Amino acid sequence: MTTLLLNSLLLNCDLGEYSPESVGASYSSPDNAVMPHIDQANIACGMHAGTPLTMRHTLALARHFGVAVGAHPGYADQANFGRLTIAHTPEELVSLIHYQVSALSGMAASMGLSVDYVKPHGALYNDMMANADIRQTVMAAIAELRGSRRLMLLATAEADQHREEARFHGIELIFETFADRCYGDNGQLLPRTQPGAVHSRERMLDQVRQLRDDHSVTAQSGRVIPISADTLCVHGDNPQAVADIRTIRALLRGEQP
Repeated sequence: MTTLLLNSLLLNCDLGEYSPESVGASYSSPDNAVMPHIDQANIACGMHAGTPLTMRHTLALARHFGVAVGAHPGYADQANFGRLTIAHTPEELVSLIHYQVSALSGMAASMGLSVDYVKPHGALYNDMMANADIRQTVMAAIAELRGSRRLMLLATAEADQHREEARFHGIELIFETFADRCYGDNGQLLPRTQPGAVHSRERMLDQVRQLRDDHSVTAQSGRVIPISADTLCVHGDNPQAVADIRTIRALLRGEQP
C-alpha cells in the first residue's frame, strides 16, 4: 500500500481533525491537499476531534490515494483538542481506546479498508511516553484488539525498553520522529508551552536533512541525539504546511525541493 522512501522513513500526518462544516461532497478539506503526499494517515476517532462524517470522508481519501490508515484516539476533550490529561483507571482507559479504534475499524471495514496501527493523540500520547503504567495500559488495550496490533510511539533512547514491553504484550511498534518539533536533552519533545518547542520552517527543514543524513536530531541545548525511526510526523493544517510536506517528501527522496 505504501512506498518506502530512500531512507525508509515514511510520512505520517494527523488527519480528520477538521469540522464537519468544512467537508463538502468533493472532500474539500485540508486533508484533501495533504493525503497525496503522505504514507500513513492518523485519523481522529471523534473524542478529541472529528465526527462519523469526517471519519468516513478521511477514510475515503486514504482509500483513493492508497494511504495506510491508523486510528488516532485521544482523551474525550474536544474543548481543549485532547491536550489536557484526564485521569482514568486502567479499565476506563482500555475501554476508551477500544471504543475509538473499534469505531474507526468498523467504518474502515465497510469501505474495504483495515486499520494498520494505533497512534494516541495529544495528552494521551505524552502521558504514554512519560508514564510507564499508562504505556502498559495502552499496550494491553492494543493487544486485545482484533486485526493489526501495532502501536506508533516516539523514538527515544528507551527504544529497546519499549520493544521489550511490546514483546511482553505481543504487539509491534512503529517508532516516529517529528519534523517540526524541538527535542530536549532527555530525547523527549519539548512541551508546546515552552519557547522554541515548534521549529521555524528553516529549522524544520534542517532537522529533516539531519534525520535523513545522520539519523539524529539536535536538541535545544545543542546536544546531538541519535534517532532510529520508521516514520516522520508532519502537519498539514494550512496551505503553507501542505507546501512544506511536499518539500519534506522531496528531501527524503533525495530530490530537489
